[in-house]
Amino acid sequence: MRIYGINPVLEALRAGRVTAVRVSPRADDRVTEIVRLAAARGIPVQRVGGAELDRAAGGSKHQGVVADLQPPEASLTVEDLVEGASAVPLLVVLDGIEDPHNVGAILRSVDAAGADGVVRQSRRAAPLDGAAAKASAGAVSHVRIAEVVNIARALEALKRAGVWTVGLAGDVQKPYTELDLTLPTAFVVGAEGEGLRRLVRERCDWLVSIPMAGRVQSLNVSVATGIALFEAVRQRRQLQ
Repeated sequence: MRIYGINPVLEALRAGRVTAVRVSPRADDRVTEIVRLAAARGIPVQRVGGAELDRAAGGSKHQGVVADLQPPEASLTVEDLVEGASAVPLLVVLDGIEDPHNVGAILRSVDAAGADGVVRQSRRAAPLDGAAAKASAGAVSHVRIAEVVNIARALEALKRAGVWTVGLAGDVQKPYTELDLTLPTAFVVGAEGEGLRRLVRERCDWLVSIPMAGRVQSLNVSVATGIALFEAVRQRRQLQ
């Protein structure tokens, strides 16, 4: 598994997942910090030319640094995420989201909101290296992820664990702000354009929308996820 970019590599180093680092000979201060951190942890650092970095990053913008990661640990289960929650569980379920930039941006919002993890389908899922890691700004190294075979069955598992499942759907009338999000909650979000699949939609406890005031009647899925997460954070802080 390989990642690139300053923030993703820094966060992966802090999480203890990096096995090797390649950097440009013309390193700036931020890359120098990566080199120092890697050296302090006994991780080999190789200085290579820009062409080799370009190849390692698949032609993507790498900011002068590429890192190899150790294989991920065995996948967590839905129950692991619920039981490992820091307080009242707050989760995100990805239904058919394959775009790595959207997946990465959602992971970034999950981390920023202090949520307890993400559930996603293992089949046809965006890789969590490369573009997804870059879009997550390194959050991919910190967010707990449960890989499941079937999202609809995962929602049933969440319900058995006492978690309310809340689907975001633009075609319903109930605003997301009307729900009590201080309860154990899992937001369920679907792919751009397609939205939630029928079986997944039917298994959600609630379907809610984010009201639109402009002429464009939809939001990017990562933006909608962030809005919903921080509404839950706002409600929960009011109880403190």
